[in-house]
Amino acid sequence: MTMHSADESLRRLDSSRRVVTLREALLRAGISMSYLSPDAVHDPTVFDDHVDAAVRAFQQSRGLIVDGVAGPDTQRALAEAQFRFGDRALAYAEDEPSVRGDDVAELQRHLSHLGFYYGHIDGEFGVRTRYAVAELQLNLGIPGTGVCDADTMTAMLRVNRALSPSQAFALRDYERLDRSTAALRGRTITLNIGRSEIPSAHVTERLTGQPLTELLVAADVSARVERILNEFGAEVVAYDAEVNGHDPVDKLPSLNVNIHCDWLDQPAASGIAAYYWGLPSSGEPRSPIGQRAAILMIKELAARTDMSSLGIHARTWDTLKLPGIPSVGIDLGYLSNFHDAHRLADPVFRQTVADSIVIAIQRLYLLEEEDQPTGTLALDDVSRFNPGADTRRVSGL
Repeated sequence: MTMHSADESLRRLDSSRRVVTLREALLRAGISMSYLSPDAVHDPTVFDDHVDAAVRAFQQSRGLIVDGVAGPDTQRALAEAQFRFGDRALAYAEDEPSVRGDDVAELQRHLSHLGFYYGHIDGEFGVRTRYAVAELQLNLGIPGTGVCDADTMTAMLRVNRALSPSQAFALRDYERLDRSTAALRGRTITLNIGRSEIPSAHVTERLTGQPLTELLVAADVSARVERILNEFGAEVVAYDAEVNGHDPVDKLPSLNVNIHCDWLDQPAASGIAAYYWGLPSSGEPRSPIGQRAAILMIKELAARTDMSSLGIHARTWDTLKLPGIPSVGIDLGYLSNFHDAHRLADPVFRQTVADSIVIAIQRLYLLEEEDQPTGTLALDDVSRFNPGADTRRVSGL
């Protein structure tokens, strides 16, 4: 009994410390709110309404799910928000986890504006960032160590001519895209599916043979997309973001596609949406090719189905934030909505969705003069850019 009480006391003490730490982390992340500071309240160990509001404000600013719960995603984003540019030296170590944080993202922005960095601004100090720092150092006449130390930061800020965001990384991404072939053959496409098994209340097993869930719909659409892409010569790799992390395959994929269904307690919520890696507050893209893929997919899906379009949205989700890999997320509808659920339960409809996704991927790699208006390109037309594909086999139930 005594041991149990001691364990309970330790758990309560640990929880109290975590609330104080959370308050301090939110303040360092720039969340300014009354009665948030531990010094401003009688008992800073209590997770009160002020802490809840601060957590929600931070989640909103980072494009996270706004639920007031300081879960793993929120804690990870808070950890990245603890540093400002200049707070610490930044370096790359091959055998250690990459340094991540808002200060790294700020460094990448500086390097981009100065014309030395052409990668995604992902807040991760990887090899590409190290090379950019080393190149800058050599141009500044200091040793090209690739370590962004105090001397490098001072020299960088001195020569930074306060350029407006040039997004040189975006220009380089589009240049790479324009130089590439239009063919899907030889490309690697990764697919990541939602795995929720919450059944829809609007569709009986009589219609589907099993409960209608996100896992059922996403897996089926993914399999259909994979079959079509394989016929066109693309390599499709199944990708689970939680398992694979930020290094899904040996060969850098051309595109990562996340396929999901949504669910909301409000049954009137309905429609399809697409997501890309960018800043939720402004919509500014951090992956311009991912943004372009989101635009094409939402347009093709809206044109070829009777689903309402909820548009495209910038988000900072880890499934979209893959270094060097353009990523797009698609929500195919709400299983909590009668109309959406019945459409997604239909295999013919899911085939139309798969066809739309593949056509959008193909349009992503077409030159401007080769592209077609939304909703007019067919799989037979896609074959023109992929010689040798048998169009009789690429689509079907």
